[in-house]
Amino acid sequence: MPLYEHVFIARQDVSAQQVEGLTEAFSTIITENGGKVAKTEYWGLRNLTYRIKKNRKGHYVLMNLDAPPAAIAEMERQMGINEDVVRLLTVRVEALEEGPSVVMQNRANREERSRRDDMGGGYSDRDRGYGPREGGRDRGDRPRMEGRDD
Repeated sequence: MPLYEHVFIARQDVSAQQVEGLTEAFSTIITENGGKVAKTEYWGLRNLTYRIKKNRKGHYVLMNLDAPPAAIAEMERQMGINEDVVRLLTVRVEALEEGPSVVMQNRANREERSRRDDMGGGYSDRDRGYGPREGGRDRGDRPRMEGRDD
């Protein structure tokens, strides 16, 4: 059977438990039509790039699927009917990822970095680029512009 990665975005005003329920409902559609859900990941409530149906945020969910095209079509049809689903995207892939997706790996890396910063390790302000600029001049000692009386 073909392999798919499917991501859907649910409205911001539904709870995480309701999103879990939606995910389970769509998973049962896949299994009833002869497919298998290899993995599901809840990516959380994230900002949308632009407003979609008056929503600025959405609950993102990834599903790795091993299913026939008819099962995918039925799941997408049901998602189109559901008011809580704002957007969906299904992509056919050659192989499914093992382990956490890139989004979850990035989240783990961010959390690890924030823990390091809390412990006082890591970079200094100069390493981050907040110190004086090259040449020994920072923003506070820029030359004044001619003709301005600040």
